[in-house]
Amino acid sequence: MNGLRVIPTWRHGQERLYVCLTDGRNLAWYDREAGRINLLSDASREDVLEALGPFITGSVTVGPPPVPTPAELAGLTLHPDDDLAPNRPGEALLIALDRDPGPSRRLRPDPRRRALTAEQTVGEALDRLDGAGWHALHSVPLPGGDRIHHLLIGPGGLFALHTLYARKAKVTVADPVVALGRRETYPLLRRVRSDADRASYALTAEVRPVLVLVAPAAVAITASVREVRVLRDTEVDGLRRSGGVLKPADVEALHAMARDRRVWLAAG
Repeated sequence: MNGLRVIPTWRHGQERLYVCLTDGRNLAWYDREAGRINLLSDASREDVLEALGPFITGSVTVGPPPVPTPAELAGLTLHPDDDLAPNRPGEALLIALDRDPGPSRRLRPDPRRRALTAEQTVGEALDRLDGAGWHALHSVPLPGGDRIHHLLIGPGGLFALHTLYARKAKVTVADPVVALGRRETYPLLRRVRSDADRASYALTAEVRPVLVLVAPAAVAITASVREVRVLRDTEVDGLRRSGGVLKPADVEALHAMARDRRVWLAAG
């Protein structure tokens, strides 16, 4: 792995040295005051330590980002306006359609309603995982007006899911481009990866990107897709077979963080 950059930043009054790839994605950060290097993925350990070598002072601990302690969680009291847990699948679209339903007669279906159908379909599937030790959050707001359609947290780790309405369409995926039938292609996988990266930054934990295609007629992946899992909506339930990453206490702690709207203000 070449070309890693070390970028100093200040967050919550403390200096951190972030180790980033050339495209801006974070791999780790070094907290000098705590003497700790937090790795988002252990696979990059050696490259990160080499990049940080000139900046390390004294002994350091290297490992995954710590999760909040029970004492820290006890201090969290969320105002209802800041609690994302009650969000329904497609919450942001439901609010937008309620405020502006659009004309009663349209030549073409309102694309917002198709997007809402996709988010509701996937969101309902995710909510059914709740009894298996998983938690799902919907319409997670990001600075700048963006949002993560769904965030799934459980024993298998954290997943940022982006849904795409593809009913009866042939979907062609050629990283970073996604095409529905003969319609214009667009680099959707960049958005999917960006959402996961921003979630990783806000939660200081590795978040994996997932693109979920709702009701496609066929799916063709014509080139290797980097990092992003591409699923049909009928395959979402399979995410619960991912395991061995987080302990139950870690799942609960990360869910408590993620449901706080204020946490996402850091996901710039």
